[in-house]
Amino acid sequence: MDFLWILVAFAGGFIMKQIGMPPLVGFLLAGFGLHAAGVEPADNLQTLADLGITLMLFTIGLKLDVRALIRPEVWATTSLNTAIWTVLMVGLLVLASWLGISHYYDVSWTTQALIGFALSFSSTVCVVKMLEESSELKAKHGRLALGILIIQDIFAVLFLVASTGKMPSVWALALLLLWFARPLLYRLVQAAGHGELLPLLGFFLALGGSELFYAVDLKGDLGALVVGMLLARHPKGSELYKALMGFKDLFLIGFFLSIGFTALPSADMAVSAAMLLLILVAKFALFFWLLTRFKVSGRSSYLAALALTNYSEFGLIVAHLSVKNGWMSEDWLVIIALVMSVSFILSSFLYRRAHHIYALHKDTFNRFERSGVAPKFERPANAEILILGMGRVGKGAYQAITPDYPEQVWGIESDSERVARLRQEGICVALGDSDDLEFWQQALKPGANGRAVKLVMLALPSQVEMLSTLEMLRLAGYQGRTAAVARYEDERQQLLSLGVDVVFNYYAEVGAGFAAETRPLLQSEA
Repeated sequence: MDFLWILVAFAGGFIMKQIGMPPLVGFLLAGFGLHAAGVEPADNLQTLADLGITLMLFTIGLKLDVRALIRPEVWATTSLNTAIWTVLMVGLLVLASWLGISHYYDVSWTTQALIGFALSFSSTVCVVKMLEESSELKAKHGRLALGILIIQDIFAVLFLVASTGKMPSVWALALLLLWFARPLLYRLVQAAGHGELLPLLGFFLALGGSELFYAVDLKGDLGALVVGMLLARHPKGSELYKALMGFKDLFLIGFFLSIGFTALPSADMAVSAAMLLLILVAKFALFFWLLTRFKVSGRSSYLAALALTNYSEFGLIVAHLSVKNGWMSEDWLVIIALVMSVSFILSSFLYRRAHHIYALHKDTFNRFERSGVAPKFERPANAEILILGMGRVGKGAYQAITPDYPEQVWGIESDSERVARLRQEGICVALGDSDDLEFWQQALKPGANGRAVKLVMLALPSQVEMLSTLEMLRLAGYQGRTAAVARYEDERQQLLSLGVDVVFNYYAEVGAGFAAETRPLLQSEA
């Protein structure tokens, strides 16, 4: 049976990838398909799902800046959204009941409030997967979305305490001592090296944090997040993150499959769920409006709101508790499971096209910006060569080419923290997002000396981001040369087919670079 669900999950993910959809859509459909066929879930499926979520929250912590959580645009937006959305949903359910749209809406005020609260949350799993695929976890809108998700997770803890009546243990206060354990954790990570001990240490820390919080009657996933946050500033934090990525993605397949095994809807339930899916438009509008009120740019507000426009797996937890306590019928558990699953599919589909949609309607979104909004990007002055993405590859390219073209080379980076560090090293780098059409419309204008950009080098970490950037360059009317890096030959061929002049496969060509570096040794022997 284990082989069967692995086979169906692979087939679903593979088919979705071939038609340009995220594989997680295939995993969701595979779960519902197996359930409809009468297949029983494997005994270890839920264990894999729980492990995937724990590892995901730990890796989120590794990328999270705690200071982001105390900004008004994060905590105030989350609080107001939860309150307004719950009230809005109660009103809509009352109206739907009065109009007789569905008998499922004819429920008590308590149930209506619980449904509204359950659907106010956005899916951490879905949002993080989308942001990771597009390499936007560290972009401004990515950090905003993550911060809002974390505050929602705190609200979830408070709800679980209130609904179960189970208060955290008095020993929970001792968790504050974890801050003083940071030096020990840092030494462990440093001493683990770069081999198999590093991902094993990641498992130990993620599961250890989870068990520690469970032991004091707190949400275990929150413990994995907190331990990850303690290591966020460690120099090997990024390496640890990459070491766990493959494991996390594999175990999260169990999560997406398990959703399909929750319940199967009837036709009446599907009709009721359809209205809740239509209301997602209001969820996007509410997030977007609130973020712009806190002086977030139109683009960042749009992207963060679009990423958060889905329903959360936490809705199932609320529904389970409500059914157990007699506050809600089991039918609503099925409806919430259905709308959550379909919202994942819709969200993944739309976010793949998010930057293109913004490029076409940017004036409409920016109309909602308040005065005093910080600049979205910085224009590189008099640049002729732009290097997009200042990670190890981009930084190395900058250092190699700058001696030949002084004052003409600029790096472009969307991570403001990395920009600050690079500037301290004396590197000319501008804060900007490579898939932002407005950035390109400004960056491609000739500088004061009359020179314009003649070469764009793409050193971005994601093929999805590369393709989006090429689309923005096309829309901006760029006529110069382009170069890119690729990890695999099929990605290299795809970039070449789109008109990129040079594509460097750094896995395949690293040997040639190594030989070039050692050639002087042979010449000296001669």
